[in-house]
Amino acid sequence: MTIRVVLADDQEIIRTGLRMILNAQRDIEVVGEAADGREAVELARRLRPDVCLFDIRMPELDGIEATRQLAGPGIDDPLAVVVITTFDLDEYVHGALKAGARGFLLKDAGPELLVQAVEAAARGDALIAPSVTVRLLATFSNPGAGTPRAQPIEPLTAREEEVLVTVARGRTNAEIADELYISLSTVKTHLASLMNKLGARNRVEIAMWAHETGRIER
Repeated sequence: MTIRVVLADDQEIIRTGLRMILNAQRDIEVVGEAADGREAVELARRLRPDVCLFDIRMPELDGIEATRQLAGPGIDDPLAVVVITTFDLDEYVHGALKAGARGFLLKDAGPELLVQAVEAAARGDALIAPSVTVRLLATFSNPGAGTPRAQPIEPLTAREEEVLVTVARGRTNAEIADELYISLSTVKTHLASLMNKLGARNRVEIAMWAHETGRIER
C-alpha cells in the first residue's frame, strides 16, 4: 500500500528536498504541497492523506496550529501529522505533541529517520527525534511540569501497565511483542484498551501520560 503524503514548508528548496527523499521510496508518494499553514490545512482536508509532514514556522498558520486543526482534541477522524523543524526548542516539541502530532523531527535528522517517521505515523505509531527524546522524557517525568493527569476511567491491568511503560520508552509494536513475549495482535489489543482508559488518541499521548504520572520510573 502506498503512503500518501501532504507536505508543507514555506521554503521551496526544502519542499523539493523532502519530496525527492519521500518519492524515492517505493511505498511513499507526495500527493500535495503547501507553502503556508492555512493552505496546508485546506489541502489536507481535501486530499485526506495518510500522513501530513508540516514545518513549524510557516506564514498564515504555524505548524502547531495546523496540526491542532487536523489532529487536535475534538477532531473527528484526525489525520496523522509529523512535525519537522530546524529549531530544537522544547516549546515546539511540547506544543506539537499536545496538538496531536505523531512525530517530531529536526531537519538535520537525515533521510532514513524521515522515512521511518512517515511510515510509523502511517501505521499509527510515533517517532520522535532521538536528539530531543531525553529532554522530552525528563520534562514529562518532572512532577512539577504541566497539569496533573487525570486517573484512568478504569484501573489498568498488570499487563497494561507493562505495555504502557514499553510505549513510553519508545518501543515499536514488534519490540513490545518480543520484550513481553506476546503476539502483535495482543499488543494492539492492549494499546486500544489503554487509549480507551486514558482518553488518549494515539501512542504519543499514551507515552506522555505515562511520563507525566511517573510510570516510567517504575
